[in-house]
Amino acid sequence: MNETPPAIAPSGNHKIWGILVHLSGFIGVGFILPLVVYFAMRHESEYVAGNARSALNFHLSLLLYGICCIPLIFILVGIPLLILMALASFVLSIVAAIKASDGGCFHYPLSIPFFS
Repeated sequence: MNETPPAIAPSGNHKIWGILVHLSGFIGVGFILPLVVYFAMRHESEYVAGNARSALNFHLSLLLYGICCIPLIFILVGIPLLILMALASFVLSIVAAIKASDGGCFHYPLSIPFFS
């Protein structure tokens, strides 16, 4: 039988970093924390790097989408889009943090892969 070995569960600190990068928008640091964590731990832990990369791509995508919505505010389409983006960001960040706490990596929908 050719069985693959089970994946090693992330340790306590790695799990905390994996959760924090997804919740960085709530603590007010946006894409800065995932960027720093990604570059600091990309060679140390694939789990943390994967979660940081996913959160970083999501936060950068939200920033780009928000900038694109600014001109749309003048034709009253941008305001509902910004509200929708804020709600989606809130919900998806919590879902991603829960997935990271279970040892997985959440891939955000409509996220542009700036870092792969």
